[in-house]
Amino acid sequence: MSHIVLKLPKSKLETMKAHYSTQLKATPNNAYFAAKTPSCVITAYLSGKVLFQGKDPEAEADKWGDASKKEAKPKKQEHGYHPPESLFTSSHIGSDEAGTGDYFGPITVACAYVQDHQINQLKAIGVRDSKNLSDPQITDLAKRIVEMKIPYSLLRLPNKKYNQLQRKGWTQGKMKTILHHQAIEKLLQKIEPEKPKGILIDQFSQPNVYQKHLRSEKQSLQNDVYFMTKAESYSIAVAVGSIIARSAFVKAMNQLEMDTGLDVPKGASGKVDRAAAEMIRHYGEEKLEEVAKVHFANTEKAKKLL
Repeated sequence: MSHIVLKLPKSKLETMKAHYSTQLKATPNNAYFAAKTPSCVITAYLSGKVLFQGKDPEAEADKWGDASKKEAKPKKQEHGYHPPESLFTSSHIGSDEAGTGDYFGPITVACAYVQDHQINQLKAIGVRDSKNLSDPQITDLAKRIVEMKIPYSLLRLPNKKYNQLQRKGWTQGKMKTILHHQAIEKLLQKIEPEKPKGILIDQFSQPNVYQKHLRSEKQSLQNDVYFMTKAESYSIAVAVGSIIARSAFVKAMNQLEMDTGLDVPKGASGKVDRAAAEMIRHYGEEKLEEVAKVHFANTEKAKKLL
């Protein structure tokens, strides 16, 4: 039985309890509420931690936050998939994504091939974990990375396609798996005949789950693939992929604001609920299919605001 733990603001716990009002069950000691859905059991605590446990916890967790950045105590790395220390100073591919926990905007996945002699150059221009960079810094760094001719591959999943896949039963985890796999395939073709020392993916699921998603689409893992949580803090290649993915996401969000003339905030907060309500008011509910991940709880909250 798999599980996900999200750390959420206390204000969101009340919203969640109301959302699951018809599915509430006996509340365990020290818990705020518990609910049971077809895909998992949800237990929320006043600390703000919410446990999703069952056959498909991502199906519910993705509605409330970014399940890929879970607060659960990480499981031990599966044997053979943790990168050796030498990989970080070798020529390798790094892959990361952006937009997974955001109601508006596409999921973007990017991977980059960084050669050993470029690692210090990239550090010198300021490449590091994108979570510690502002949007303008990310935009500037992405331009400089392109100027350095670092080979990369970038994929965007438009929300119209995202919503179609979600209704077909794809979890966000499966979508990310296939995007990472396709981006890596494209980059390997681009750098042929060169062979990287390894491929490092910023881990969002256990390797066996990642491979299960690949098998369901008749795909298989490439050679020398490693998984690591918070990989962008250790691997410059993953940090480059993260910056390119985030830059593409920011560009898409800016374009969405220009196209609609409305404020389109990032994340999935109450501010996003109000922005979604404005989107419906100006363009109709069907517009959300194009611009938002409609299975997030923000959709129903926006409708209530109207």
